[in-house]
Amino acid sequence: MKPRWIEVNDRMQRGYRYARVASPGRNFHPDFNPDLTPSEMLKLGVFGGKYINDCTAEFPKSWFANAKLSPNHKKPSLNWFGVDASQPLSVWRAKGWIHPDDPRGWFQWYCRYYQGRRLFGEDERQIARWQAIRRHVSQLVGACHPGDLRCRPRQRQALLHWAYDSRSM
Repeated sequence: MKPRWIEVNDRMQRGYRYARVASPGRNFHPDFNPDLTPSEMLKLGVFGGKYINDCTAEFPKSWFANAKLSPNHKKPSLNWFGVDASQPLSVWRAKGWIHPDDPRGWFQWYCRYYQGRRLFGEDERQIARWQAIRRHVSQLVGACHPGDLRCRPRQRQALLHWAYDSRSM
């Protein structure tokens, strides 16, 4: 695929450029197989509706057609499980989890990766972080009866934030 250059100008990035070198939703790393697409996550309700709603021009309009977004502040009631399962960005920064190319964190990386951006080294780091979250799947399965969506809603919501479909566990 011929690289397609994207320029980003939003509240957190000005003049940032990256190339989309893979077709959207294709050619993922073999160790990365998320249950949910970014569009599905936005429709389900993640991050209290306050995450990438000021940078919608960067991504397909279809992602936002039925997305649960909050224009001014995080609203946990918009999340699929209706609970807050997010840490503030300040915590992510303090722990060194934020890469300069993706100042909003993992979900921003995933949206851009899904759209075809590839960053050597950073992709592997983020995929390893995604794999590490899988421990919560095991905890959920071990603690909850199948289909009991009331069991551990914060943990289920957190898994949704990482593209694991915790509604089916």
